[in-house]
Amino acid sequence: MDKLPKVSIIILTTNALQMTKEQLADIAKLDTAGLTAECLVADNASSDGTENALKNYKLPNMDYKFVGTGANLGFAGGNNVGIKDALGRGADYVILMNNDLILPKDIITKLVGCMKENEDVGIASPKMYFAKGYEFHKDRYKESELGKVIWYAGGNIDRKNAYSSHRGVDEVDRGQFDKAIETDFVTGACVIIGRKVFEKIEFFDASLFLYWEDVDFSERVRRAGLKVMYFPEAHLWHKVSASTGGSGSPTNDYFLTRNRLYFAQKYLSLRTKIAVWKDTLRLAFSGRAWQKKGAIDALLGVRGMGAWANR
Repeated sequence: MDKLPKVSIIILTTNALQMTKEQLADIAKLDTAGLTAECLVADNASSDGTENALKNYKLPNMDYKFVGTGANLGFAGGNNVGIKDALGRGADYVILMNNDLILPKDIITKLVGCMKENEDVGIASPKMYFAKGYEFHKDRYKESELGKVIWYAGGNIDRKNAYSSHRGVDEVDRGQFDKAIETDFVTGACVIIGRKVFEKIEFFDASLFLYWEDVDFSERVRRAGLKVMYFPEAHLWHKVSASTGGSGSPTNDYFLTRNRLYFAQKYLSLRTKIAVWKDTLRLAFSGRAWQKKGAIDALLGVRGMGAWANR
């Protein structure tokens, strides 16, 4: 008998106990047929009782493990801790999931099926909808359209200006994004990653801490000769920005501003490098408060948590 593929679902949390418990309740209902499945909660040094509440948690449908990271390592560093633990115990696939998702029962079987059928794919993300009430433009839609508004149907990178965007965002799903395609980047909100990826390029760039780390990782996967895919046969709903505060929040302003320059410097043309450097310098003087701090840290080469540690 063939060995069943082992898949590790990794949920990263930082001071979000209730949200994480709700996510685990969804995971407890998932179909795991044909898989050896486990769930690993990686805790970024929460101070809200997360460890006491979840270290001995039980799931009815899969194994469970709690791992403390020892400090707030951000999305990149915190997930790296969970990934290394999962790989050390034989995971064939890792699925990273935010703790603010609503999951259909077939999400992991479909994602693993996609990877097994396409061996040249390194990473893939499903179609993601806004959870009802979390749309960016709440008054734009009819009641019958809620739950069908797209948040992610693939990722696009504007390489001339160093911006990333979601394909299909804010559109009502009418089947226009139902074809699986190669895409510029996956989203870390939910992504399946094959073991071979980590053997080729290792882990997320922990120095980015938060934001752009999924775009950076996708770029490295592609350059290693593996495909980056959008896989719409699998889907879920996302309580968008429930964990980080949304567009224009201090979190977004700081890390998006700072890490955009790093991405441009690492991957893009000389013309784009110069343009983004000038734009970052402009934001250092005229941006919102946390854009200014992000821009200053970018220009100084500060990484990790940076000025965010003193908020």
